[in-house]
Amino acid sequence: MSRNFVWLVIALCLGACTNTLPAASQAVVGNARPITARNLQIVAGQTLYVPAYSEIFSGVADQTIQMGVTLTIHNTDLAKPIIVKTVRYYNTDGQLIRDYVEEAVEVAPLATIGFIIPENDLSGGWGANFIVEWGAEEAVYEPIVEAIMVSTKGAQGISFISQGRILTETITTELPPATPTNP
Repeated sequence: MSRNFVWLVIALCLGACTNTLPAASQAVVGNARPITARNLQIVAGQTLYVPAYSEIFSGVADQTIQMGVTLTIHNTDLAKPIIVKTVRYYNTDGQLIRDYVEEAVEVAPLATIGFIIPENDLSGGWGANFIVEWGAEEAVYEPIVEAIMVSTKGAQGISFISQGRILTETITTELPPATPTNP
């Protein structure tokens, strides 16, 4: 085999490489059932802004630490499901990077679903965020929606949580009882 042939094979292999991330980078975890062919009658819900950081600055503007991000949506209601209508991931410049939910999904009572952005995905940048829209067909306790950022490079470990902020809200006058009577 000639040396030129080896270099040609290496060049072709490198040329075929792309910066796209594997499907695992868009992982959805948890049990959520897609809602199909159903006319939703939403009576409660929110649109939430959740800050997320796929990298953070390390003291100076040109040094960053890569972070893995997990967006979690916890249904806190003991008896009723919630419906997740939208989970969109935006970068620092406000451009849509990924739309995780193609059709609404139902999250069972006390269940949690998550959306994972691996540590090597820097597409969001230091000012990334999620927009999450959820609703319910009955009055429910509002879910807990937060992003968990983690980095464990070398001997150093960093982690922190960012909670969702309400942008808009649909409220019904029928609220669940303060103390559940039948778990």
